[in-house]
Amino acid sequence: MINTIQNALENSFSYANYRKHVAQLIAIGQSTGHTQSENLLHYSELNETRMNRLEKTIAIIDEVKLKLENLDRNYIWLVIAEGWCGDAAQILPIINKMSEVSEKIDLKIVLRDDNDALMQRFLTNGGKAIPKLIMLDAENLEIISDWGPRPKGAKQLISDYKLEHGVIDETAKIELQKWYLHDKGISTQNEIVQMHEQVLS
Repeated sequence: MINTIQNALENSFSYANYRKHVAQLIAIGQSTGHTQSENLLHYSELNETRMNRLEKTIAIIDEVKLKLENLDRNYIWLVIAEGWCGDAAQILPIINKMSEVSEKIDLKIVLRDDNDALMQRFLTNGGKAIPKLIMLDAENLEIISDWGPRPKGAKQLISDYKLEHGVIDETAKIELQKWYLHDKGISTQNEIVQMHEQVLS
């Protein structure tokens, strides 16, 4: 597993370089990932707008900020994502702002399709759901915990919708985006901080 982690880190982007990479692909009519389609390009373009907005509006709440400022050791937050993923677009700006609060957090982002060996270790119900945050000890690259692909409230919304309608369609995706808008990133912040507290208590 350590080799898989090391390989992923060697292929990783900083947040700024991830944004730049996705934008450069969009400029030539492509999305990230090994599959190309008009839909994926369209979602990538939507996500660029979302992320630009979130970077301006997301605020880290004081309670979370205090806990991040008091972390006891150095961590790598390794996130698996893709530019076309709506959940990643909602969550990455939050994770980035959280990482900026503490010098003890080094945020790295890798593309799912380019890092299949890593993705296979962090499947959700057998599927390659993203984003996935993997919390590593920066000293020895030990996996401490992982989180994702969505906060609990968003997971519940999708689960309930699928139960009622039997499918995740565009309406479900719109409802999910509304949930994120209303939540303002607070659930994601709290759940990630709680993950830290649980494994270190």
